[in-house]
Amino acid sequence: MANSVKKQKILVAVSGGVDSAVAAQLLKNQGHEVIGVFMQFWKDTSVDSATNNCCSLESWSDAQMVCQKIGIPLYALNFAQEFKRRVVNDFLAAYQSGRTPNPCVLCNKQVKLGRLVKYAQKIGFDAVASGHYVRRLIDGTNIQLWQAKDLSKDQSYFLYQLDQRDLAMLQFPLGDFHKTDIRRLAEKFHLPVADKAESQEVCFVSDSLPNFLRRHLQFTSGPIKDQHGRRLGQHQGLPLYTIGQRRGVELGGDGPYYVTGIDIATNTLLVTNQPNDQRLFQDKIFLPRLYWLDRQRPRRSLVCQVVIRYHHPPVDCQLSRYQGGWLVELASRQRAVTPGQSAVFYHHGRLLGGGVIALDRGFC
Repeated sequence: MANSVKKQKILVAVSGGVDSAVAAQLLKNQGHEVIGVFMQFWKDTSVDSATNNCCSLESWSDAQMVCQKIGIPLYALNFAQEFKRRVVNDFLAAYQSGRTPNPCVLCNKQVKLGRLVKYAQKIGFDAVASGHYVRRLIDGTNIQLWQAKDLSKDQSYFLYQLDQRDLAMLQFPLGDFHKTDIRRLAEKFHLPVADKAESQEVCFVSDSLPNFLRRHLQFTSGPIKDQHGRRLGQHQGLPLYTIGQRRGVELGGDGPYYVTGIDIATNTLLVTNQPNDQRLFQDKIFLPRLYWLDRQRPRRSLVCQVVIRYHHPPVDCQLSRYQGGWLVELASRQRAVTPGQSAVFYHHGRLLGGGVIALDRGFC
């Protein structure tokens, strides 16, 4: 699925990690004019020694060393205000309203890739490249995204909000490689980050997620009730919980307890001590909005596969229009379908689109 392209002027997002370093080197080796860009995002200044893992001082230093070794210029772009407004504010609002967001989805569309594409177009570049593990294929006038060759590293789940205008400018040089290949290439190219470890946490959360939420949200304690409506205890704030959660539900007695619902209206946390309680499972999902990569959206219904959270196995489903939005009917009931997470659709490895799972599940 690799595309043969003419020599281009390419802006490469260089983060200081091994993936973006190898992506830049591969493009340089192909004869392209490559310029590195290091993006600076918002960091939580409400704590001492605040940092953002995606743009820490260590990452900036590593990015400088990488670009010096490759022999390309590196520039820094400050997207801190945009990142705070579009990503962090949405993240906090989601938790405040009982949802569990995935900030990487919004960041890729609104800032990391989407904003960089606009910037590259403005200054006359042909393309933007990144170290994402995903494959891009041009089929006539339609540009497609496919899962990466290395399914364990595939990042297509986070890119479903991109559109054809974005895809026309984007390149993903690592889609046909396994992570072990990238490590070997980094060593072969003598890149200084060949052995650098990866960060898997939310980049702008410096310490722990509960502490971050406590600093930025107003918490109100309220009742914890079981499946029979009995009051079992007191929670410390609904944003600390998510559907299906077990750890952190501090109740004694005949536990452990699992979160089955978050009732914002009454500030109540709903739990069960039955691990197979049917309220933990669902076979229907409602999406208020559907993002679709193809120019042609589904007209009425479509049979495909859906992934309900990152790295969750795909599930057969039918997608159809429903009450101003879209209904996803799952072939089998799934545990902990979580409002705020994304339902992302595939057809035999091809990314189709997706949407954010709605809070209201009463229609099911």
